[in-house]
Amino acid sequence: MALSQSALSEILDAFRAGDGVDLIRDSVRVALQELIELEATERIGAAPYERTEDRVAERNGHRSRMLTTKAGDVELRIPKLRKGSFFPIILEPRRRIDQALYAVVMEAYVHGISTRSVDDLVEAMGGTGISKSEVSRICAALDETVGAFRTRRLDHVEFPYIYLDATYLHVRNKPGKGGQVVSMAVVVATGVTARGEREILGLDVGDSEDEVFWRGFLNSLKQRGLAGVKLVISDQHAGLVKALSRAFQGVAHQRCRVHFARNLLAHVPKGQVDYVAAAFRMIFAQAKPEDIHAAWDKTRDELAVRWPKIGPYMDDAKAEVLAFTGFPREHWRKIWSTNPLERVNKEIKRRSRVVGIFPNPAAVIRLVGAVLIDMHDEWIAGDRRYLSEGSMAKLYDTVDTDPVAAIECSDA
Repeated sequence: MALSQSALSEILDAFRAGDGVDLIRDSVRVALQELIELEATERIGAAPYERTEDRVAERNGHRSRMLTTKAGDVELRIPKLRKGSFFPIILEPRRRIDQALYAVVMEAYVHGISTRSVDDLVEAMGGTGISKSEVSRICAALDETVGAFRTRRLDHVEFPYIYLDATYLHVRNKPGKGGQVVSMAVVVATGVTARGEREILGLDVGDSEDEVFWRGFLNSLKQRGLAGVKLVISDQHAGLVKALSRAFQGVAHQRCRVHFARNLLAHVPKGQVDYVAAAFRMIFAQAKPEDIHAAWDKTRDELAVRWPKIGPYMDDAKAEVLAFTGFPREHWRKIWSTNPLERVNKEIKRRSRVVGIFPNPAAVIRLVGAVLIDMHDEWIAGDRRYLSEGSMAKLYDTVDTDPVAAIECSDA
């Protein structure tokens, strides 16, 4: 690509300034800006101020976009169109989430599902003239990417640890203004490989208390090749627990200790919450499995004297809440709760808060899928393993599932 005379002049001015670092950064900026303008010209069918019969759109100013490069941060100017939208190809791989957010907002806009926040976003994104066909084109491209990620094979390695959790978003259950806004669960599955690395395994949208929904989600993971599972870490969603008994019978189940603690505290007066919470935490301060089990029994007896309902409640939950004790000591803090998924859920919430109400479940998959793909790529590219290779070797040498809560087959 030959740079235009104006672009060469900009680089020459930077060179005359005598700052070598700025010269490199400015050169990158000028080259990228030229590529953007060239692509915009091809899309519009005419250069700025050019009169031609091939023109299909008109420019309508620019919007700024900061791009991080190895030469430093460079500010680019993205052309806006009076009708339709334009996003440079050179930025697409780095801005997948932005594209998904744009698609969700515009889809809500063109279907008349607009709130004050959505209207403001549409205007800021320069999408007031966008058509339904243009939105459909953008959505189709994103759906292909997210769909490929959600259906990729999982048989390249074993996943001994699987985390399952749900977060809730507001979604319109029918197209158009006639639909009702309901709370729907976004369920996410992540896993730790036999090498100690993390991956996003899957996501779906549905009812977190529905066994059929969970069973379909879990079976889809197995059909994609998920194998080698030794422990499933999750909350106690009724539908999930029943589905696990069918999809992962014989596998140990770790009930999230954080969620259990919250439920436990609901059985005591508010004035005693701090006392009970501290007593419960002390159970997990022990260093040996047998000491943890002994501390559980002691705490259970002490609390049951004052609050009788706590006794049977802790008895029923003991095996699942203490399932982690059958696994390597080095893993305990990362497998005794679903806290490792907290950052995932927080990022989903942060991105979704911008939208507020999703126009349909497919829009949820589109945006959340884009968020998870970027997070998955970040994990894969990371230098550090989530669990060390040495500790993972202990998992295969010493794991003992006898004292833990193995998931049993259920005919229910």
